[in-house]
Amino acid sequence: MAGTEHLVEELERSYLEARDRMSDPAVYNDRREGAEAGRRLKELEGPYRLAMEWRQVNEDLEAARADGDLRELVPELEERLEDLEEELRLSLVEADPVDRKDTIVEVRQGVGGDEAALWAADVIRMLTRYAERRGFRWEQLSVNPNEAGGIKEAVFAVKGDGAYSVFKWEAGTHRVQRVPETESQGRIHTSTATVAVMPEAEEVEVEIDPNDLKIDVYRSTGPGGQSVNTTDSAVRITHVPTGVVVAMQDEKSQLQNKVKAMRVLRARIYELERERQQAEQSATRRAQIGTGERAEKIRTYNFAESRVTDHRIKLTVHRLDQVLQGELEEFTEALAAEERRRALETASA
Repeated sequence: MAGTEHLVEELERSYLEARDRMSDPAVYNDRREGAEAGRRLKELEGPYRLAMEWRQVNEDLEAARADGDLRELVPELEERLEDLEEELRLSLVEADPVDRKDTIVEVRQGVGGDEAALWAADVIRMLTRYAERRGFRWEQLSVNPNEAGGIKEAVFAVKGDGAYSVFKWEAGTHRVQRVPETESQGRIHTSTATVAVMPEAEEVEVEIDPNDLKIDVYRSTGPGGQSVNTTDSAVRITHVPTGVVVAMQDEKSQLQNKVKAMRVLRARIYELERERQQAEQSATRRAQIGTGERAEKIRTYNFAESRVTDHRIKLTVHRLDQVLQGELEEFTEALAAEERRRALETASA
């Protein structure tokens, strides 16, 4: 109890300091400092509210213990106080600064031929609708359709404060079990689509030496391989030291394709460096739920039973249609809560 009292006092002091800093004209008028102060205040708002509620419940509990007429309220207040202490500790688990970033999402068809390409298109629709539901803006960077109406591969960016913290949970293999439209016997097929999610890196965070780049230009091609452009507007950039290759052909201008390709290239190199650092910090790796790698099966979508199961936290819901319309909040919240619990265990180990 004494430890929580100290925590609440510290939190109150930090929150009031952040609020004063935000109202300081010198800070407010400096764009970078103002944005940082605003983020800090926003980070502390939730924990501060919990701290104030803890203080109130603690006072109510002391009053109930002292008043014979209110003693029957003591067990309920003790339970609420315990819950608030846990919530308070979880709310103070340090967030990864990368979580606030915009993100780049890559979706590819996995196993299952044309049905996998159709499923990849469904996954892209689900994720972009989820972005809209969360109030994020999304921007298509490239799309490579197949002749059957599905998508072989697509890359899109999601912009907004905390976009990466929401979409990082979608990285991995999404498996579908359903009867394909082309299946005359009514047999259920299993297909997959793989998703990679990377924080979008600023130029200052990832310095790329132009001498490390091999840039090829060529003509854009459509789904059947036919040329759809008369000029060499498509661009393929290879980062020689890492072997990362990004190709972009959706824009008519070679320059626009190059700018988009560099955005994706920066994100991939940034992610490689983060993976290297996380491998060194093995405790961080252990606290993670899943690996975030494409090969890891994260979720199964079963059409016959209208069932969606997230294998990382063993969460199953029976509302497939709504999930495919982008209603993924329940999964995101459960995964984020589990991450906070694990991080707290690691911090107090």
